[in-house]
Amino acid sequence: MQQTSQQYNAVITKCRTLFINKMKDYGSAWRILRLPSLTDQIFIKAQRIRQLQQNEVQKVDEDEIPEFMGIINYSIMALIQLEKGVADEPDLKVEEAIRLYDKHVSITKSLMEDKNHDYGEAWREMRISSLTDLILQKLLRVKQIENNQGKTLVSEGIDANYQDMINYAVFALILMDETINK
Repeated sequence: MQQTSQQYNAVITKCRTLFINKMKDYGSAWRILRLPSLTDQIFIKAQRIRQLQQNEVQKVDEDEIPEFMGIINYSIMALIQLEKGVADEPDLKVEEAIRLYDKHVSITKSLMEDKNHDYGEAWREMRISSLTDLILQKLLRVKQIENNQGKTLVSEGIDANYQDMINYAVFALILMDETINK
């Protein structure tokens, strides 16, 4: 578990750095995005990963790593949007955005640790393609919940699905790193 925590932190550090640099370049323009728009951005990234995993020919010279990082950052943006609501114009300074980013990472990592305890780190035996499929499944669930105006009868809410997508993407990046560094 200690190794997982350190690996998780290393992945998040890279994603957080990218988030900060994009905030410095673009500001908080993403604050105008409604949840379905963020969900669709995550969907595009997950679909591209799946295509990369299935296609023999790749026409754009970019692998799965930045796409998984994008899933993490867009999911955190979605959690921030759930908390704060959609803005009509960019309204977050870098410091406030980082504070919110860190808050949602902390909550999501805690969820991972609880589930990891109960499941015995079963994800370590999974294929990266299965993690991709689980992310896509979560996205389809989120789209359905969004189409139902956020109402569910017995299911967890949108936030839990975004958190699971973050954790699955982190797991995929950890597994990819372990494969590269063998």
